Formats: sequence, C-alpha cells, structure tokens
Amino acid sequence: MKITILDDYHDTLRTLGCFAKLAGHEVTIWNDHVQEVDALAERLRDTEALVLIRERTQIRAPLLERLDQLRLISQRSVYPHIDIDACTRRGVIVSSNMHAGTPSYAAAELTWALVLAAMRQVPQQMAALRSGRWQIGVGHSLRGKRLGIYGYGRIGSVVAGYGKAFGMEVMVWAREGSLAQARADGHAAAASKAEFFAACDVLSLHLRLVEATRGIVTADDLAGMKPTALLVNTSRAGLIAPGALVAALKAGRPGMAAVDVFEVEPLRDTADPLLNLDNVVCTPHIGYVTRDEYEMQFADIFDQIVAYAAGKPANVVNPKVLESAHRRR
Repeated sequence: MKITILDDYHDTLRTLGCFAKLAGHEVTIWNDHVQEVDALAERLRDTEALVLIRERTQIRAPLLERLDQLRLISQRSVYPHIDIDACTRRGVIVSSNMHAGTPSYAAAELTWALVLAAMRQVPQQMAALRSGRWQIGVGHSLRGKRLGIYGYGRIGSVVAGYGKAFGMEVMVWAREGSLAQARADGHAAAASKAEFFAACDVLSLHLRLVEATRGIVTADDLAGMKPTALLVNTSRAGLIAPGALVAALKAGRPGMAAVDVFEVEPLRDTADPLLNLDNVVCTPHIGYVTRDEYEMQFADIFDQIVAYAAGKPANVVNPKVLESAHRRR
C-alpha cells in the first residue's frame, strides 16, 4: 500500500523499532505542517493509508472529497479532528486504538514537570542566570499544599499520585463516577466546582475536549482562584473559555499558569499573550512527545495498517463503512 505519514516534525518515526512493521509498503513521510486543503490534497493524492500524529492535522470533508484513493486512516486515541461521517460516506475506514486503561505516563510526567518549573520559577531563573543576574525571586514549595485534579481519569489519577508522593493534599472535581473512584483512592472530593477552584493551590486540568467540556473552565472559575495559585493545562486549550486565562492572569487570579496546549497549533506567533506573560510557563504540546511513548503509540497505529492489509481492520470507529470499503478494495 501507499502510506503517508503527516506532521512527523523531527523525522522520528522511521527511527523507531516499530517502523519495521511497515516493511514492504511504500511510505512517504512529511516533516512540516500543512493545513491548506489544496496542498494536502496534492500530497495525499495517491495515498491509500494515512497515518496521523494525534490531532496535528484536521481531516474534514472538503479534503476527503478529493482523496479518491484513500481507504484507511490509522491513528491512536480521540479523533475530534476527523470528520467521521465524511469518512463513512467516502468509504474510508478510521482505525483508532483508544487504549482503555493505559494512561499516557509521558503526559502525566510533563504535567508534573510544569508544576515544578512554575512553582520554582525554573525557566525565569535560568533566563536570569544566563543574562548575568543571580536569584530573581522566591518560589513556592509543594508539600502541605492542595493539588486539584479536574477530571479523574487515566492521566489525572496518575498526576494525583505524584502529588501525594510530594506530600500534597489531593482534591478532585469530576463526574460522579470519577469522584467515587477518587474517594476510593483516598482523595478528597470537592463539594462544588466553586469550592474546588477557590481551595486549590495547584489546579491541573485532565479532561477530554468534547462539546460538553468546551469552555468548561469559565472566567468566573478562574476569578475564584487564589492569587498564589497555579493553573496547569496539559489537556486541551479549548477547555478554557476563549481569552479567559490571559485576562485572569493579568487580573492576578490565578497568579500563575503552566500550559502545554494552545488554541492554534503549531503556535508560531511570538506575540501571543501567553508567551509574553512573566507568570506563565509554556511548552509546545510535548506532553506525549517522548521516544518511549511514540514507540508504544505507533506500534498500535502500524498494527492497524497491517491488520487492514490482511483484510481484518482493527479498532474501527466507523463500522458502518466496512461493507462499502470491502467492495471498493
């Protein structure tokens, strides 16, 4: 098959052990990011199987309608960036392993790295030291403070464990089923959303971005936080109401933020407010970007291609397409 891989920024995938799973196929890898429909349609003109790296490229109907050879999209995890209905109409199978019960430890570790970096002003102190200044401020310790976990799922529960290891009190706000699990794990459950935002010294978001959670963190929520508090977002930027975080940081509640996700990605606008506030630590969506995580994720993604080539599609999220796709092969 003719396979195309998009958005492999660092040309990493061909260096992974699991890349051998694609032996015998014709593989084209693109290292830049393109979203324009005309450019993508040209690149993918002869593609039969498309590999996506998370949500870096939007795959919508105007593009799909121009990809007559496309038979399979293979990726891992959630798929808000793919028009599933359009894929079904076009006879394109979408295979996506949802890896139930297996958290992204890489994302959880990056979350904790941001917590430590922000609370101890690590980037700011490094920049000052490089410019000839010695100790520009006083940071904050974590022991004895309250860590808030908004969304107690696969990643949130791991981050809660990190907080407990650092001597923090963990408080959770989530759906009732998740709150019950948090209580069973020995964590406190907030009585209300307002109490949750007001009580936490570090508050970390661990929710999936769906229509029900878009903008779920409001300006009022942020305004209720402590002026010494830190908000961490390694999930999705859309969880916070547009413009609310920048306005809240300028108003002083919360006092700090650490973010790995942005409304527009890749973010190349150096004038973006989040990149220019002294009380914000930013990273370029690297939560899952480790060689170990890539090896695990792309073993699944490439296995889905192998399964399709063998006539046994796996992890199909649009099963209605199977009959029509079979006729088109």
